[in-house]
Amino acid sequence: MHVSLDGFVAGPNGEMDWIKVDEELFDYAGKRTAAADMALYGRVTWDMMEAYWPTAADKPKASKHDIEHSAWYKQVQKIVLSHSRQGDRHPLTMFIGENIAEQIAQLKQGGDGEIIIFGSPSAGRFLLQNGLVDDLWLFVNPMLLGEGIPMFPALSKRVKLELVDSEQLDNGVVCLHYECARPSNY
Repeated sequence: MHVSLDGFVAGPNGEMDWIKVDEELFDYAGKRTAAADMALYGRVTWDMMEAYWPTAADKPKASKHDIEHSAWYKQVQKIVLSHSRQGDRHPLTMFIGENIAEQIAQLKQGGDGEIIIFGSPSAGRFLLQNGLVDDLWLFVNPMLLGEGIPMFPALSKRVKLELVDSEQLDNGVVCLHYECARPSNY
């Protein structure tokens, strides 16, 4: 998840033009996606991803990242948390809108690889609050937004994190890998 230094994942109107991306960051993130056999999204993020990634590699000036991530996206199982899309059918996509915590817990137990979540701050907060997140990967961008969509507004309980690794990229983004400690009632 990209985050500003002051804790926002997007500007007040959802803008993300402040996020620094380049080949080094894409290569770093690509290692994370390669370890995942499922991708989890909130509905809004899935709509954005679905509008771009299935055909990103087909564009005339597709980047290395576009080609690699498009191929991954087209073959990975996608889980979408959505009350409004329940019952929809879409290739390699499961929509979950009821008993979300129980269904995600079952998916975690049944998979061989990791489940990775992209963006989707509301879904991420829900999963954190329900003890369903094992690791957080944050890409802290060298930007102070001052206002916007906060990453962790009003958590109902504490979530203790343990720093596993950090890496500063040449573009100034700091990649932080945290494990979520158990139990989560501190």
